[in-house]
Amino acid sequence: MLKDVSFGQYYPVDSFVHRLDPRLKLVFLVVFITAIFLAKEFLALGICAGLLLLALIASKIPIGKVVRALRGILFLVLFTAVINLLFYPGDKVYWNAPAVLFEWKFIKITQAGIMFTAFLIARLILLMICTSLLTYTTTPVALTDGFESLMTPLKWIKFPVHALALVMSIALRFIPSLMDETQRIMNAQKARGSSLDTGSLIKRAKAVTAVVIPLLITSFRLGDELGEAMEVRCYVGGNNRTKYKKLRFSWRDLIVFVLGAGLLAGVIVLRFFPVFAL
Repeated sequence: MLKDVSFGQYYPVDSFVHRLDPRLKLVFLVVFITAIFLAKEFLALGICAGLLLLALIASKIPIGKVVRALRGILFLVLFTAVINLLFYPGDKVYWNAPAVLFEWKFIKITQAGIMFTAFLIARLILLMICTSLLTYTTTPVALTDGFESLMTPLKWIKFPVHALALVMSIALRFIPSLMDETQRIMNAQKARGSSLDTGSLIKRAKAVTAVVIPLLITSFRLGDELGEAMEVRCYVGGNNRTKYKKLRFSWRDLIVFVLGAGLLAGVIVLRFFPVFAL
């Protein structure tokens, strides 16, 4: 299960998407998420899905790897689907059948509920894939450099942009390490006879403490070691620090910028002039 967590993992390969400027990737991610939440019909979501599929193909990331990453939000998707399917009200008819398909006490399954549930699931899946694609195609260093560059205007009001970017970089770097450490602790506890996957909910909760406490101790230890290493190397953050790699826009970034602007404009038009509104 932990291996399916894609956030913070980088997939090293030479592709069109990998060579994009990280600042543009962050801006495009915000635009794409905005378009997903502005969409009010399946046609708009279909346009977002088509563009995302094109990005996946251009990134050369195996589709199976992306699909396996969706297992991390499977419980959230199923829980959201069941709640909306059973309790979403509505009397709109989409096909030749009664508006209310099933009704028992306070449970009511309607055509509107089925359509809204499908729409919500598609939105969650697109949201997960686009955020995973960002971390798959961008190294933590490039991601934090792009974030710091975009937040540069905040330096005018004395906002600690560099410190925030440093915290973000450390957090992203620690995610894979903590995942590996969690898996190692779980394997060690299972080797000692601890049961983490069986028993009642209360027993499982108690068994998790045998994993959480060593993980917290390891996290504090890694943080102390990192702090000491930075002090030994006389690390000093600030505006005087230089960067080994300079961020520059290219023709690839211009193409993606035009696609992002077109996507947002198309979704806004469909929002006010829907073709197949829910």
